[in-house]
Amino acid sequence: MAFNHYAKIKRILQSEPPGWQIKRINQPTSAKNFKGELIHYDHYYRIYRADGTPIPYCKFQKLDKFEQMMTKI
Repeated sequence: MAFNHYAKIKRILQSEPPGWQIKRINQPTSAKNFKGELIHYDHYYRIYRADGTPIPYCKFQKLDKFEQMMTKI
């Protein structure tokens, strides 16, 4: 089974207390896809705890994929 970063984020957030929030960061970033290709984005999203500290490993580029994973049962 292939690694799914969005599934990992979901598992991390299940152990976090309520109140976390998603913020869009308007800075360029890049990520490798499953084919090993480097994809560039002009922004990314990061998830923060209620106290404003970033949650480790909770950085992602595709909000629609995040939403799809979080609503998956």
